[in-house]
Amino acid sequence: MRPAVEQLEASKIREVANAGLGREDVLAFWFGESDEVTPEPIRRAAIESLERGETFYAHNLGLPELRAAIARYLSGLHPALGPERIAVTSGGVSALMLAVQALVDAGDEVVAVTPVWPNLTAQPAILGARVRCVPLRPVDGQWTLDLQALCAAVTPATRLLIVNAPNNPTGWTLTREEQSAILAHCRGTGTWILADEVYERLYYEPTPKACAPSFLDVAAPDDRLVVAHSFSKSFLMTGWRMGWLVLPASLMDAMGKLIEFNTSCTSVFTQRAGLAALAHEAEITPRVVAHLKTCRDTLLPLLAAVPGVEVAPARGGMYAFFRLAGFADSLEVAKRLVAEAGLGLAPGNAFAPEAQGWLRWCFASRDPQRLVAGVERLRAWLAAQPQG
Repeated sequence: MRPAVEQLEASKIREVANAGLGREDVLAFWFGESDEVTPEPIRRAAIESLERGETFYAHNLGLPELRAAIARYLSGLHPALGPERIAVTSGGVSALMLAVQALVDAGDEVVAVTPVWPNLTAQPAILGARVRCVPLRPVDGQWTLDLQALCAAVTPATRLLIVNAPNNPTGWTLTREEQSAILAHCRGTGTWILADEVYERLYYEPTPKACAPSFLDVAAPDDRLVVAHSFSKSFLMTGWRMGWLVLPASLMDAMGKLIEFNTSCTSVFTQRAGLAALAHEAEITPRVVAHLKTCRDTLLPLLAAVPGVEVAPARGGMYAFFRLAGFADSLEVAKRLVAEAGLGLAPGNAFAPEAQGWLRWCFASRDPQRLVAGVERLRAWLAAQPQG
């Protein structure tokens, strides 16, 4: 086994979840997905595709009609782009890994903004890259970016900058001004940007386009920018494993080859489901976002009212990120909450060392009353702890 693979850390989120397996009394909020099933029109499209016998290989880059539909969808949110810049992938995770494979060699320097979903720092490490992290800083519970520190970290030696915004786990979101400044700096250093924007529609601030600021809004078509997306979050399709990349057109032939050597293609019936998702986007995604906002606005005030909790509203994403006064070890407290309170949360140190002592609560619940019950369990557990 390659040392870079042997040295990978096992998922701390899975470690906590495994501690609660088989317990029906646990209220689980540890994974980053809704407990609502995929909408019926999407499921129906996949079923009908299978019934037609669409069980064969497809084009490496995706069905032409799906690539065109994705391009139209994005062009309604951002400056117009064409299907020649879209590659369909077998999940957002695959999209991110393909981008890293396309851009990073062993020994290259990669800078990542953290805390962040651990795959984003593990993927370049798997390829033998040297990963440097620029941490966000919590101010009254709100995580913020030191733009000057980020620009100082990204030098001409930096091959790739990885940014996830809206951010998992913190809910931090870049402003358009920050994106413009980062893009200008990376143009000067010759650094590629990999922007993980899978949460862009899960954005709760007033905006004309109902999405978070995107690097696509400020970049030119030939900039050194790759944007990763997924059907998982805003279309309730986590288990379908389908995403896409927006690339400079000059990278498309090479990306087709990489997809061939990874997964060959995304299954046709899954792509038919993606076409249905985009056809019904106007009725699906706004409802999903409105419901998630209700969930956020249910959970956050209740959490903030618990003595010893430090939390701030997330501008985007589907998570409350908070810390408990007096509890320094995230993994230990997450395991104790499962065992002693029947409450399943993700430990903050799964996302970065600077998030030690924090916990992530996924608020994507069909029934907001589950969130209320979860807070009551947390409050009761805290009240039972020895004082002093």
